[in-house]
Amino acid sequence: MKILSKNGNELTLIAMKNEVVHKGDYLIVDDRKFSRKMIVQIYDEDYLSSQNLLEDIVRDEVILACSEENLHDPLNISSLSKLIRDARLIRTKIRSTMDINGRITSDISWIPSRVFSSVKKLSVPELSDLLNRVGVLSINIGQTGKKGENFKIYAEDLDGKLNIITGKKESGKSHLSKLLIKSLVEHGAYVIVFDLNNEYGGLGCTCSGKPSSINDRTLILEPGGLLKFRLDYCGKFTISNILKNSLDMPSASLREFGRIWDKLQGTGKLDVESLGEMINRVSMNELVRDALVSRHHLLHNSGLFSLEIGNSGLEFEKITETKPNGAALIISLHKVSAVIRKMIVELVLSKLVELLDKQLIPPIFLFAEEAHLYVKETYWDDIITRMRHFGIFTTFITNQPDALGDSIYRQVDNIFLFNFVNESDLEKISRVSLIDNDTIKSVVRTLPQRHCLVVGKVVRDLPIVAIIPPIDIVTLGATKKFFKP
Repeated sequence: MKILSKNGNELTLIAMKNEVVHKGDYLIVDDRKFSRKMIVQIYDEDYLSSQNLLEDIVRDEVILACSEENLHDPLNISSLSKLIRDARLIRTKIRSTMDINGRITSDISWIPSRVFSSVKKLSVPELSDLLNRVGVLSINIGQTGKKGENFKIYAEDLDGKLNIITGKKESGKSHLSKLLIKSLVEHGAYVIVFDLNNEYGGLGCTCSGKPSSINDRTLILEPGGLLKFRLDYCGKFTISNILKNSLDMPSASLREFGRIWDKLQGTGKLDVESLGEMINRVSMNELVRDALVSRHHLLHNSGLFSLEIGNSGLEFEKITETKPNGAALIISLHKVSAVIRKMIVELVLSKLVELLDKQLIPPIFLFAEEAHLYVKETYWDDIITRMRHFGIFTTFITNQPDALGDSIYRQVDNIFLFNFVNESDLEKISRVSLIDNDTIKSVVRTLPQRHCLVVGKVVRDLPIVAIIPPIDIVTLGATKKFFKP
């Protein structure tokens, strides 16, 4: 390969047929004259084309169609012509450069020599060494390139970060999220998953039916079952947030609820049944009472609260005490209504913030599947900014990138991009992502299933295409079909 031209941060190379490269591959341009190197990434390739070359191709085809005899070619010119026709333009983006001391820099103002520069392929392990991409807690998320080089990221680069996993349906998003969850728990992290489609219940079991490595650290929490709380454990702050953000309670009713709660707490009978009795007994405006009664009815029938004092309920701090080596809490949302779903999310997030603020539990990794379906858009900023400071580190998983607001993309640290072909989806991602539009639109559009473009802190802001490997757990959530194979 040789340098053909440079335009801004784009370097165009010419390559012959036998020089095999692919979209997403990295190349290193070594300018031997000035002892400088440039790291570039292929985002597209095309045929070398000119008017004369096109005319030659047409003329040869016409002659071949009209002639029944083999043409005499003593100088073997036809073979040279074929080589030229197969020549390709390799379009690359300049990602970084290396100075004379081998340090990575962002200076792309200089132009490498066409004469003295050599171009060779750069493997992902070599790239990782150049970037000093090291860590202690590694997560193998697949392979790269046609040679199948192992590709790993580090749990430290997910810690404290906001992540997005997105792509069209059946492209491999949930597969990657399960791999990340399993690896984080193996490293001792606490992970909470909002499981909208009953996809994560198999984390504790291998494909052969045996317990997985995190079997004893996986809890499936269903409303009315293990996902049930005491009202006094939830507290006034959490219940008020449910009434306000999930059940749209008016301010006047909310103030009256606060007074009722304080009275009930003074009697020592803080449970759902006693709360209902107090609402009916206390003197208040009838419209306010109606609002409180209707909300209490939802709380009572949600299955999220113990109906009597003394009944045991879920306590997050006890889970962290009994499982000191990490745990995955799978909160099942697939059987409940949209209103109950919002109540669950509000309850869990509010309680976690309270416990983290008091330093009663360690930081939490939160995986939110299709979060736009159960969190109001106005509540996004609170989740991604305030909760990050408390210690809730969110990973959004969605096949609708336009469902996430621009405020999320502006603060995102890592994006795992699977295949998209829809122009509006590509436009949304390319407009707010961490890399250039050309790479997004060209590479992501052609990614096969379970191929992922990784962008962000986990790869030191140099995007890498990874092939997500099979994972030995029961991967629920497959599309149910009428016709059986």
